[in-house]
Amino acid sequence: MTTPIDAATRAAVIETLPMEHVGQKSGFVRGTRRSLGDVWAHRELLGLLVRRELKARYKDSSLGIVWSLFRPLAQLLIYYFAIGQVLGAARATPDFAIFVFIGLTMWGLFAEIVSGSTTAILANAGLVKKVYLPREIFPLSAIGGAMFNFLVQLVVLVIAIVLLASVPFAWNVNLLLAPLAVVTLIVFATAIGLFLSAVNVYLRDTQHLVEIAIVILFWASPIVYSFTYVNKLLHGNWLEQLYLANPVTIAVIAMQKALWTAGSTSTGALAQTWPPNLGLRLLITLVVSIVLLWLSQRIFSRLQGNFAQEL
Repeated sequence: MTTPIDAATRAAVIETLPMEHVGQKSGFVRGTRRSLGDVWAHRELLGLLVRRELKARYKDSSLGIVWSLFRPLAQLLIYYFAIGQVLGAARATPDFAIFVFIGLTMWGLFAEIVSGSTTAILANAGLVKKVYLPREIFPLSAIGGAMFNFLVQLVVLVIAIVLLASVPFAWNVNLLLAPLAVVTLIVFATAIGLFLSAVNVYLRDTQHLVEIAIVILFWASPIVYSFTYVNKLLHGNWLEQLYLANPVTIAVIAMQKALWTAGSTSTGALAQTWPPNLGLRLLITLVVSIVLLWLSQRIFSRLQGNFAQEL
């Protein structure tokens, strides 16, 4: 049993201890460094959450990860016949099926990162309320699952290009755009997803608005139609520049130029138009996306203090 003397002794010892900051440190630079350190210290847990995400998605499924291919393949067939054949887009777009598959693969990565991250905190409310962990781990686990699905689809895409492309797939300098486009898209989507995951805790309508925004952004990106149509319609005016300011648009176009060999080499009626200085635009987009990711993390850090109470 604790006696009054013991309690007084412990109180005296506690008074001599220095005050320590609990939670996120203030300041953009110091706070970011601390947050990155916390996430790195919990990297094994992050890996476990990613595996849990994938297992839960394909639990009791006989086909497992094969299901991650069915949705983009079904979309590919629909858009190929509806837009390519019925509306005639395929007649002016060489290797239209491969062109659409590239766009859908990139779009699937972006959409899955944003939608999965937005609901990640709510989906893990039990852990958030009971255990202290760096909250960024939860949207990052959703991002990890999205990247795994993307890699599976990318393998199928590359195989399709090698086997089915009308122009033989070979090394060219445009291939350097592919990894840069993927990294840019992941960084930008992570910035958006991290911000929305925090906002969604306070405003639950956010996740429904995101669903609508994703549909709108799909048609505002050159996924089932080529940039050539946009250029013919807008002729390089300010609306076209606004269209190209969308990081998803730049990343998708860069991936198309890297892997869509028929579009890069076609001449005459099938010749495709590409944005000028595409590589430079992509680099600028990556830098802007990194800045947005940094700002999103700091906003997330400021908002996460009341997550447990809001949940």
